Amino acid sequence: MDASQKKQLAIAATKIRMAAIEGTFHAKSGHPGGSLSASDALAYLYFAKMNVDPQNPSCPTRDRFVLSKGHAAPAYYGALAHKGFFSVEEMKVLRHVGAMLQGHPDMKGTPGVDMSTGSLGQGVSAAVGMALAAKLDNADYRVYSILGDGEIEEGQVWEAAMFASHKKLDNLCILVDNNNLQIDGTLEEVNSPYPIPEKFAAFGFAVEEIDGHDFDQLEAALARAEATKGKPYAIVMKTVKGKGVSFMENQVGWHGVAPNAEQYAAAMAELEETLKQLEA
Repeated sequence: MDASQKKQLAIAATKIRMAAIEGTFHAKSGHPGGSLSASDALAYLYFAKMNVDPQNPSCPTRDRFVLSKGHAAPAYYGALAHKGFFSVEEMKVLRHVGAMLQGHPDMKGTPGVDMSTGSLGQGVSAAVGMALAAKLDNADYRVYSILGDGEIEEGQVWEAAMFASHKKLDNLCILVDNNNLQIDGTLEEVNSPYPIPEKFAAFGFAVEEIDGHDFDQLEAALARAEATKGKPYAIVMKTVKGKGVSFMENQVGWHGVAPNAEQYAAAMAELEETLKQLEA
């Protein structure tokens, strides 16, 4: 990946972060921390990797994406909006009654959303089903799913993993957003799923661990996932909760709390400065 491509991806990720802050501020609720940690992965998937068309969201040959950690919807919506599925202005009415964008992704009401998610563990199970459907239909599309590291404490995740391996779903790639913080504290304090790569390997996945904020590493890992045959692929992304907004970074309190007016202004000013430097 050349410097120009990385610059464009960094710009996209920053805009996604800005959309997430915009949305949670106007909603006065939501999950900014885990949205910001997943923004780089979403930027790479939507602006460099996946075959999707905003003009034809239901194209049968499109790649599928499932946000299994559905509470990170603000970043997901930011990616979809900046990709062109709907107006970025929709972020200002996030979670409002009657608005398109609700607290968790809704496949019936939001263009570009392939699966309604929210109950942790269920999204990745749906992604596994999509990957199996592609195999049964001899279709070439790939399926990607982002899970939270707290989410993988759910038993349903491992049932899905077992099934994906049993069916040799090499068209499935899951990405674990390993920011090490969940609603009540660190993973070690709550219910540690570590070591994560070894667990996925034990369930029959090809697996690797990367820096989830490094676009070169994301590109290389996703290329290896696509080249792997006979087994599903897991990418464990080491990330920073609240990435991109200094006072939110690595702070568990920002898991599910919206910024107030002062915090919103500070966060947007910081992200706008980042964007200005990237676009210079």
